[in-house]
Amino acid sequence: MKKKKSEYSRRQFLSTTALGAAAVSSPVVLGACSSRSGGAQQPETAEEQENREKPEAVMPEGKMPTRILGKTGLAVSILSFGGGSQFLKNKNGEWEKHLEMAVNSGINLFDTSPDYTVVSRGDAQAFTSEERYGQVLPAYRDRILISTKINEREASPARKSVEESLKRLRTDHIDILMLHSVDEKDSVSAIEKGAYREMVKMKEEGMVGHIGFSSMDSAQRSKDLLENLDFDMALLALNPTRWGDYPGLAFPVAVEKNVGIIAMKVVRDIVGVAATAEELLGYAWDQEGVASAVVGNVGLDILKQNIGLAYSRGKKNLASVDKDELEARLAPYAGPHALCWARPGYRDGGIVV
Repeated sequence: MKKKKSEYSRRQFLSTTALGAAAVSSPVVLGACSSRSGGAQQPETAEEQENREKPEAVMPEGKMPTRILGKTGLAVSILSFGGGSQFLKNKNGEWEKHLEMAVNSGINLFDTSPDYTVVSRGDAQAFTSEERYGQVLPAYRDRILISTKINEREASPARKSVEESLKRLRTDHIDILMLHSVDEKDSVSAIEKGAYREMVKMKEEGMVGHIGFSSMDSAQRSKDLLENLDFDMALLALNPTRWGDYPGLAFPVAVEKNVGIIAMKVVRDIVGVAATAEELLGYAWDQEGVASAVVGNVGLDILKQNIGLAYSRGKKNLASVDKDELEARLAPYAGPHALCWARPGYRDGGIVV
């Protein structure tokens, strides 16, 4: 995790800009899915309520397994910390414990985005996931990796977004920078001439360690990017419903080019009793090329359960899941009726209070 030397003075940049992170309020946050237009939220599920009402679980004991993230050479924990909508639902006094517990458990990759925000209504104060990270993670910076994203497809706005993220995160470099939410509307040539070239420059300057992209909407466009541009990693949707067919289209190219894969949308606690968390995480960890699965957590008990499953994964006697049976069992959930993030207008990480 050594920082790349460059002519760009990151500390000089930070010393000449304001570092003030916005104060974090404690609004009541509802729902994991939200509309880009700020529509109604889904109510809290019975399972979430049950998990919150259970006695606090005992922190599992074990060692967090790591894997190499493709050509980056980074050793990343097989369980990554997601800073999106699930994390944002945790109130003040709780979310801080999530970050500290994650670090102490051996989780070393913390993912976020400028898009991961709480949008206020009335007197509630808005804040971002990056600001929350900036309140806690700088104390552990030499032990962790931070990934964030840019929405911009043009060069200058992309750089400005990264500079703003650095201030919110209170850090002088970003370990992994991703182009956010690649979909079928994206043009490979336009990305190459715009954001991609700027990402490469920022990597050369040392502002960014490695570059990649995230996608949950178009496996085909992800495949196109992997075939035509030199990305280091990709954050891709993966779960047994096979919605989007990322394993069939994008994964083979990533594996062939040694592009590190992080799995997202593993459907932890979304499909209810149809599959267990162990099966869903195991499915992701079994996939060739996958270094880590990024998961958001609501409540410390859920985080502890996921940490325990990651620890168990490191034990030699842990059996792999029956991939074919699990896919057949979850096939009825393949679609917007069950997967909130597959619905038109879904905003990745946006919360309205």
